[in-house]
Formats: sequence, C-alpha cells, structure tokens
Amino acid sequence: MSIRDERKQQSRQALLDAALRLSTSGRSFSSISLREVAREVGLVPTAFYRHFQDMDELGKELVDQVALDLKTILHQLGQTYLNQPKTKTKASLELFFSAVDQNPAPWIFMIAERWGGAEAVRHAISREIDYLNQDFATDLEKIDSVQHFHNMHDLKVLSNILINLSFTWAMSWISLVRQTPSIELELEKMALKNQTVTQIQLIFRGISNWERPKN
Repeated sequence: MSIRDERKQQSRQALLDAALRLSTSGRSFSSISLREVAREVGLVPTAFYRHFQDMDELGKELVDQVALDLKTILHQLGQTYLNQPKTKTKASLELFFSAVDQNPAPWIFMIAERWGGAEAVRHAISREIDYLNQDFATDLEKIDSVQHFHNMHDLKVLSNILINLSFTWAMSWISLVRQTPSIELELEKMALKNQTVTQIQLIFRGISNWERPKN
C-alpha cells in the first residue's frame, strides 16, 4: 500500500471512529450530520465524499465493523466455555463483562440503532445479527449439553436467545458502571454477574431436557 493509500485509509477509519464516538455519546446516528463527522476529524465536508457517498454508506460500513467486534467477543466466550470445563459459565461471563468494559461503544451502537434511527442502518444491523446468530449456533454445536439437538433450527433459536441476552447484559453493565456510586459499584457488579450465571444455568438446565415435539 502506498503512503497516499495508507493516509486515505486512515482518514476513512477516522470518519468511522468519529461517527461511532458521536453516536454513542447520547445521540442517535440519524441525528448526526455529515458536516459534524467531518469536523470531528478536521476535514472539510467535501473531503467526506472522497470516502463515502453519504451517511447511509458510512453507517452500513460502521455496522460491519461493530458486528465484527461483537462476533469476536461471542466466539471467544464460546471457546472459553469449551476450554475451561471446571469454570465454564463464570469464566465465560468474566470474559464477556471485561470485553464490554474495555470497549462499550459497539454494544451501545448496536442496541441503540437496532430499533430506531436510519433505515439503512437498521437493515444492516438486522442482517449482521442474522450472521452473528448463524456463527454462534455453529459454536454452540460443539457444546456437550446440546449434542442431543438434531435440528439446526433449534440451535439457532438458542443462539438468538443468548445473543439477545448478551445485549441486555451489556447495557445493564454499562448503565451500572455509569450510574452506580463508586462505593456500591463492586457489590452491584457482583450481583449482576451472579444473576447472569443463574440465567445461563437455568437455560442450560432446560436445554438438557429439550426434545423437539413430534409433528
């Protein structure tokens, strides 16, 4: 890659990062203007068009990047569950909350924009969640407690439940960190972690007795 191409890629990524930053600071993506994003990175508005046709195109690429971050986290969560048999649930969830702590923006963006805002972004998120669901179902297929599942549709249903729960856990965690007085924070974190462990245990206890109804 030439220096010129590298600088162009850096400017493009800077615009994506700026849009993510602005849209996770209490505003929706649809409320952010092209001018604001360009100004955030020190570019004139006309320079924006060297990288994206419009805000919808930027939004769709931003969804792709954010979804890749979440896919990595969910895959790591599944691998931790598989590779640490003695502390499966606790170890996986510790990893999950640590990842949310380190990079909350992808979760905030996906959750906030999933049901509202720009139509192009909503559709892109819906598509990416379908992909996440398929990939996570493949990871779940390796877990001992679902070896009696003989229908991929059932695994996708389970995957969808867990992905939706992960969004709930992430936002609960982020809200907790932002709003809870520091003196109470560690106790509240522990309570939330214990709650998520119980939810997972209840789900997998039910899974162990699952049988697909005969038609």
